[in-house]
Amino acid sequence: MKLALSSRTALPEDGLAGALVGRVWNPAAGGPSVVALRAEGVVDITAAAPTVRDLAEMPDPAAVLRRVQGPMLGSLDAVLANTPPDARDPGRPWFLAPVDLQAVKAAGVTFAVSMLERVIEEKARGNPAAAAAIRAETTRLFGDDLSKLKPGSAEALRLKEVLTAQGAWSQYLEVGIGPDAEIFTKAPPMAAVGTGMDAGLHPISTWNNPEPEVVLVVASDGRIVGATLGNDVNLRDVEGRSALLLGKAKDNNASAAVGPFVRFFDAGFSLDDVRATTVTLTVAGEDGFKLEGSSSLSKISRDPADLVRQMIGAHHQYPDGAVLYLGTMFAPVQDRDQPGGGFTHKFGDIVTVSAPKLGSLVNRMRSATECQPWTYGASHLMRSLAARGLL
Repeated sequence: MKLALSSRTALPEDGLAGALVGRVWNPAAGGPSVVALRAEGVVDITAAAPTVRDLAEMPDPAAVLRRVQGPMLGSLDAVLANTPPDARDPGRPWFLAPVDLQAVKAAGVTFAVSMLERVIEEKARGNPAAAAAIRAETTRLFGDDLSKLKPGSAEALRLKEVLTAQGAWSQYLEVGIGPDAEIFTKAPPMAAVGTGMDAGLHPISTWNNPEPEVVLVVASDGRIVGATLGNDVNLRDVEGRSALLLGKAKDNNASAAVGPFVRFFDAGFSLDDVRATTVTLTVAGEDGFKLEGSSSLSKISRDPADLVRQMIGAHHQYPDGAVLYLGTMFAPVQDRDQPGGGFTHKFGDIVTVSAPKLGSLVNRMRSATECQPWTYGASHLMRSLAARGLL
């Protein structure tokens, strides 16, 4: 299936009203450019902000983004249309992930439903056929709505004692309702793929799924300055065999999708809007299969600001800032091929992650070994910016 991108679907519901920043590969410059999205088109602002990291570090990124000027690189629709790899003219600009030097982090098990599915993965040991019976047992023991239970609270600790006595305690329940959140490294800086790109699944996996999430943009001083969307591609069979395989399950070529654009906070968009966001997901397969789902941030067990405080502070610094996937309550259990087989991706699936104020992130699933290799890192970016006289 071919990817088709347009401004009608990529932009938030309020269009260009927000302070939207992106990154493009700029063939004329021989490297990435930071761009502002405006009514007149895609404007190169790299002279004022050489990296998205630099923009995020400014006291008011939204105001700077709206104020600075630069050369026009084309219309938004033209650059979007040129982004999918199989439709690309390498002599014209195309979109990249809208983050660059920031650490790419993720919070896991932040929703009750996700927590229960992780317990199921652990108990099923990567076998989807065993998941249905275990899901029923787990729900009977724990219920299906722990969203009102504050992690680390006295009530949560009492539940832990009960479950431990039953022999039902799990490492996933520990991070789901215990005092400490699970925060891990999803990908190295510069490794994320953007909208319109192929996203990667490790070829050893036979049970995997998308994870539609909001991704916060955090400055080095801990300020949350904006948000975008992400797909935290997950290998359920690999992580289900052992939580110690988290790195193998999460960090593979093209497995971190982020985009389409970063929306900086301003008078019309704030962290409260993020807290009220519902992220929707559509998976469309070449076999005619269609999966739809959603994840409401209003049901998150840990507040986004608390997750950021657990990620960055006196205990851990990020001099180039970080982006943080907030987790998902979406866990697909719909059978795809045979009863009891559950859901897993097939190569060629088109995955669309959307939110009203953040637009739509669209990726096609392929083997990580078949996606474009990651060859352009921070050293290459620094050399490119230096050659352009921007450092």
